[in-house]
Amino acid sequence: MILVSACLVGINCRFDGKSNLLPFLDEILATGKLIPVCPEQLGGLPTPRLPAEISGGTADEIIDHYLYKQTPHLCPARVINQAGKDVTLCFVRGARETLCLAQKVKAKAAILKARSPSCGYGAVYDGSFSRKTVLSNGITAELLAQNRIEVFTEEKLTPELLRQLAGC
Repeated sequence: MILVSACLVGINCRFDGKSNLLPFLDEILATGKLIPVCPEQLGGLPTPRLPAEISGGTADEIIDHYLYKQTPHLCPARVINQAGKDVTLCFVRGARETLCLAQKVKAKAAILKARSPSCGYGAVYDGSFSRKTVLSNGITAELLAQNRIEVFTEEKLTPELLRQLAGC
């Protein structure tokens, strides 16, 4: 099984209520080997919602403080939406629920949306809402990777790699 960001298979769950449909995913989706997931919705955020970015640190720090140390008040990093509201807890909750689903279905990989504060892998927006990126991961991508689930973004995915991951 492979988790996939729901927006990549045409579900209108992006922050702006739109999708990032990748038509070449349809064939594998139809086989039942892809499981669409939106960590932000699983965390309780509505669609549409204000854009949010990680600010003041990394997803690794957020996971460490919120999930392992139980010291969120000591965490310098936060997920802040464009209005300045702290939505970190929703992002952590969504990451935890996504990991739970991945473990239940024995997912071996995840194909996630690039640069997202949830799903970005390798680069995320820097917290300035200026479209600048930093080398880091989103909270869900980081938690999945920490739990040995291979993470890819749509930018690194090819139809051939997808077929290989799906065993087709």
